[in-house]
Amino acid sequence: MPSVAIWLAPIEAALRALADPQQAEPMKAYMLDQFEFLGIRAGPRREALKGLMKFTGTADELLALAEALWRLPEREFRYAAIDLLAKHHKRLDVSALPRILQLVQTDPWWDTVDGLAGVVGDILLRAKASQPDAQRHMDACLVHPHLWVRRVAMLHQLGWREQTDPERLLRYALTLAPEKDFFIRKAIGWALRDHARTQPDAVRDFLARHADQLSGLTRREAGKHLG
Repeated sequence: MPSVAIWLAPIEAALRALADPQQAEPMKAYMLDQFEFLGIRAGPRREALKGLMKFTGTADELLALAEALWRLPEREFRYAAIDLLAKHHKRLDVSALPRILQLVQTDPWWDTVDGLAGVVGDILLRAKASQPDAQRHMDACLVHPHLWVRRVAMLHQLGWREQTDPERLLRYALTLAPEKDFFIRKAIGWALRDHARTQPDAVRDFLARHADQLSGLTRREAGKHLG
C-alpha cells in the first residue's frame, strides 16, 4: 500500500535517530532476551513521534501502517503501532478485530498484548452503543487456542467501570480459572480487581464463593484493594 510508506518512513527515521545501544541491552534483558530494542524509553519515544501521530488515512491504511510497524525488528516500533491504534481507535470498528488479534499473536508478550487489549476494549465499548452483542467477538477469543488471545478476552473490559458486563466478566474468570499459565491467572485477578473499583461487594462475594476454583495468584491480585 503506497500511502503507508509515506507514514512509515518518518516514524522509522525518528526512532532510529534516537537509538541507544547501551539502553537497548538492559531493555532486551528485561524481556528475557526475546526481542530486539533500539533502546528508547517510553517518554522520549512518544515525544519524538508526537507530530507523526496525527494520522489522516483510512481505517484500512491505519491497520496497514500498524502491521508495517510490527514487521520491523525492534520492539519500539510495535509500541508506536499500539500508540497509533489507541489514539485513532475511533476510526476502527469490530471489523478490525481479526487484524488486531493477528498482531496479538505475532511475537507476543505482555508488553504488546496488554496494549492491544486496550485498543480492543476501546473499539468494543464504543460498538456496544449500537451493537449490544458486540462482545460476542470476545466469547470466541475466550476459547481461542492461543493463550494471549484468551488474555485479551479476559482484559478487554478494563476501565469500563459502570459499563462493564459483570456476568460476562465473572463467567470468563471461571472459564479460565483452571488454566495454569501465570499470565492467564494474573489477567483474571487484574480484571476482577478493576471491577472491584465499582463493585467491591460483588467481587468479594465471587472470591469467597469460588475460592477453591481460583488460584492463589488470582485471589491475591483481585483482592489487593478489598481490605
